[in-house]
Parts: sequence; structure tokens; C-alpha cells
Amino acid sequence: MEELGISDIRSQLQSGELTVRQLVDSYVGRIETHDQHGPKVNSIIELNPQAHELADELDAELRVGKLRGPLHGVPLLLKDNIDTADRMQTTAGSLALEGHHASRDAGLVEKLRAAGALLLGKTNLSEWANFRGKRSISGWSSRGGLTRNPYALDRSACGSSSGSGAAVAANFCAAAVGTETDGSIICPAQTNGIVGIKPTLGLISRSGIIPIAHSQDTAGPMARTVADAAILLGALAGPDKRDPATRSSAKRGLTDYSLLLDPNGLRGARIGVARSLFGSDKRFLDIMDSSLDAMKQAGAVLIDVELKSSDAFGKSELEVLLFEFKADLNAYLSTCKDVAVRSMLDVIQFNEEHRGRVMPYFGQEYMQQAQERGPLTSKRYLAALEKNRRLARAEGLDAVMKKRRLACIVLPSGGTSWVIDPVNGDGGRNWDMDSTSHAAVAGYPHITVPAGYVFGLPVGISFIGRAWQEPTLIKLAYAFEQTTKVRRPPEFLPTARLT
Repeated sequence: MEELGISDIRSQLQSGELTVRQLVDSYVGRIETHDQHGPKVNSIIELNPQAHELADELDAELRVGKLRGPLHGVPLLLKDNIDTADRMQTTAGSLALEGHHASRDAGLVEKLRAAGALLLGKTNLSEWANFRGKRSISGWSSRGGLTRNPYALDRSACGSSSGSGAAVAANFCAAAVGTETDGSIICPAQTNGIVGIKPTLGLISRSGIIPIAHSQDTAGPMARTVADAAILLGALAGPDKRDPATRSSAKRGLTDYSLLLDPNGLRGARIGVARSLFGSDKRFLDIMDSSLDAMKQAGAVLIDVELKSSDAFGKSELEVLLFEFKADLNAYLSTCKDVAVRSMLDVIQFNEEHRGRVMPYFGQEYMQQAQERGPLTSKRYLAALEKNRRLARAEGLDAVMKKRRLACIVLPSGGTSWVIDPVNGDGGRNWDMDSTSHAAVAGYPHITVPAGYVFGLPVGISFIGRAWQEPTLIKLAYAFEQTTKVRRPPEFLPTARLT
């Protein structure tokens, strides 16, 4: 089953070469061998106890020629902050929500079930989507423990969608769904050597997802190939009455992004190169140079552009996240009838009362700061939000791309994975490039694709566009992937390949 793509799975299921039950057995066996034992990647926080039952139902439908949709029988994993109205929990990795079972599927889960997907389980994550404490350890949660990078087990899988990234890379599923506020799809995708799509805010419903901040939160596909990510994106996209931000997706989104998969998609494309955000590490600069050469050889027109550092809105971004975290999490928790925590203050108190289990390595400074913030009518919040949107959108990506008539802007997705350090948290991360905040704060689409390796550790390249430009970015990213074909599966090495 290793490296089997969604199109291959669909073809083999419909021909009878494979059954959904066989798929589930294969993935579960691999998870037991490599995730729960052996290398102990620990990317899965919970397997679906109904997986085999669902597989049999889907197989029975296949035998009579019934297809629910484009993902019929395809096993997927979901990040554990996405509601499923079944026997699986939704906890954001926190012991404070242990035992919480959602009463209704998240909007995106409803779409996946309608498309025929089999929800194999849920993935571990950085607790509370990595917005609890300042010295957090990416991929660690009090409920799920620590997820490791399958390329080098002593290195971080990044966060907060660490489990989704590691599970996809390690072939524990066909594809997975992650969520991002700023970097939480892109970073784990690129450090685990896979494709991640952070879509335009509003393309995918956020209803039923444990939130950080509604002005930046979005779910997105994580897959081994651009083709698989495109297929999954089409199943996830679309309007949801529970999320007003998705109204535009009815006209601006697509149901089948695989139609954009063009191996010649780079030909004639005007691509902005944001060199000022590349950083100074020669190893990554060399990977970018070879990637840009490949684009040029494929017919792209490369144009150097100046994109200002995200430092200009770094403080205001944090301010917005703190205000919205309190308001949005309180709204979500108020509906959780089966757990004791019903507000952010309740969570803070729970964490203090269970400090030994919940906070053995780092604290909850962000939660405490958020709790101190006022309502979303506060002038302080509104001013920060206006500044973010102006600098990231109108005076940022929109201005540069419109002036130079660009199809996208490219830059490194980040540096290599760092050594896991419970004492200092993610302090070992020493990237000096600026990759995720512009698209995250603007709410614009961002795709990362494998571009190279440093000591065997994956490095990705990012394609960033304006709002609703997913079709263009997928076309470009696919053409780059097919031109370079960089990705290779992980080997579950104990450490980086230093020789």
C-alpha cells in the first residue's frame, strides 16, 4: 500500500482488485507496526472503532455499483480538533476535553462522508493547535504524547498538524486533513516531505473545528502528491450554512481541482521570486536556485519582487489571535455538554489543577493572555485587525501581484526539522526565512511542495497567490512536482543522515 495514490485506490476498488476492508486492514497493520510500535512515530491519537464496519458497508455498495462520491472507500485521517459525530473523541489533544464526543459532524466531515471517504481515525497535534504556551513542543499534546518525524525520529514533525503530516508521509492513510492559523499545515507538510494546501479563508467550512481565530483559521488537505491534495480539496470545498465565510465558495470554489493538473502548467507563467524572504542559509538557497532553474526550464517567467517582512504586522497578528481565541473558544466550549470545561477560564483552571500531566514541559501563557482580552468590539482589536488586513492584503500580496501581473509568488516553505527538545521547546528551530505569515494573515492560498533535502531532511517550496487562486496554484505546483519529482518516502531513521 506504500505510496498508493487516491486515483489508484479508486481504480482498484472499482475494478475489484482491492476491497475497502483490505485497505483498512493494510493501513491499520502499518499503523500498529510503525506508529504504535517499532519506530513509534505516534501520529495517530485514535483509530476509528467503526472502521471495519464502515469498510464493509462501502464494499457492499461497491458490489452493487453504488458510488457515494469521488472518495468512496478512500481511508483518510483527521486532525483531532475536527468534530466527528461518532465514537471518536474531539479533544484538540487536551486532557481537559478527554471524553468529548461531538453531537454533530464538522461541516467538512459532512462533505467527506457524502463523498464516500472512510474516516480511519484522528491524528495527534500540538495541543490546542499550538496556541497554549510560549515554549511549546510541536507535535506534543497531553492526551496524545509526542509525534515524531518519520524521516528522522529524533526530529520534530512540526505543528500544529504534526500528526497529519507524519501520518501521510509514513503511508498510514491515503491523505489527511490538517488545520492552520499560521503555518500549521505548511510547516508539518514541508518538514515531513509532503504536499500541503492552506486554502483561501472561506473555501472550506470551519464549523465544528476547535478554533483559534476566525480571521485566519482554515482546514486543508495534506497528501503525498499534488494530485491527491487537489482531489481532497475538491471534496472539502463548498458552502456551509453554519459558516458565513463560505458563502463565496459556492461561486469561487470548485468541486474537482484535479482538472487543473497540467504537467505543462508552468509554461508562460509569471512567477514572483521573493528573494528578500529566502533567508541566508546557503543549503536552502541552493535548493531554491535549483527549483527556480527547473521552473525556468519548464517555461516560467521569473520576476524578482520585493515583499516586505511579516514583522510589520507580527505584533498585531498576535493581538488579533489573542482576542479571537478567547471569543471563539468560549463559543465552541459552550456547546460541549459532555465535559466539565465550558470556557477558556475553565480550561486554564483545569490545566493548573492537573499541571503534572498537562504542563510538564511548558505553560499556558497564550491562554492566560487571551483570557485578559476584552470583547471583539474593542478598539484595540479592531485596529489590529485593520492593520493586518491592510498590510498583508492591500499593501502586501495584492499590491505586489497586481503591479507585476503575477500568477504566484514563490519562496522557501521553511528550513529543516529541528531536534526535539522538551527542555527548550521549539527553541531549536533556527529558520531565518519568512514563509507562512503573509498568506495566513491575508487569508490567501498557500501550497507547499517537496523541493529538496538537507542531510536527508525534507525542504519544501511555497506557491502563494491572491484570494481564490487555488486553481492557478495547483496548476503551477503540479507542473513543478512533475518536473522535479523530488519526494522520496521516509526510512524511519533514528537521526538525520549526517554522513
